[in-house]
Amino acid sequence: MTIDFHFDFLSPYAYIAWTQLHALAARHGAQVRAIPTLLAALLAHGNTRGPAEIPAKRVYVFVDTLRSARHLGVPLAPPPAHPFNPLLALRAAAIVDDRDQQRRLIDHLYAATWGGGGGCDTVEKVQAAASAAGLDGAALVQRAQSAEAKQRFKQHTDDAIAAGVFGVPTMRTGEGPACFFFGFDAFGALERHLSGHENIVDDDILRWQQLPATSSRL
Repeated sequence: MTIDFHFDFLSPYAYIAWTQLHALAARHGAQVRAIPTLLAALLAHGNTRGPAEIPAKRVYVFVDTLRSARHLGVPLAPPPAHPFNPLLALRAAAIVDDRDQQRRLIDHLYAATWGGGGGCDTVEKVQAAASAAGLDGAALVQRAQSAEAKQRFKQHTDDAIAAGVFGVPTMRTGEGPACFFFGFDAFGALERHLSGHENIVDDDILRWQQLPATSSRL
């Protein structure tokens, strides 16, 4: 079993999920495949706004994730600015093929962003995180700015949209709604699914998909 993990460094929920996902996967003999995915593109495709674009929700998200972080013993501090431009960091994560190296890189980029570091929104900061992860930071940053890296990352996001991903973090164990788990608060459902205790059947999904809408605010 492979868990596809769609994430963007912008999301503190994705950060919290990342710190817990590998242990959950190990409990069920599953592998984690990290897929950098541009949240801004998901929001644009769905014609919706991100939490950071709604002032009251922007503050609540940090309070909510801080509760989870303190409960789990995970360090959490706001980055120097938010929202920020995560493109270089995401492209760097997308261009690393070795999963162990990629995991270390993501660990350090998340630590720089949400673990009390200096952020991951500049060439210097991404290079420093990559070097701390044991990679050649200068070479990786150079590759991350190449046409190849940009296209690979774009393909990750395009494929996510085509699969129905609408936000981060999203964990996928296959195709279709019953294999989608959105948000850190879906970890309980993901664990039950991996344990074979899923209580959602195709007829349940079909009934909801065929339900008519009789009102719209647009």
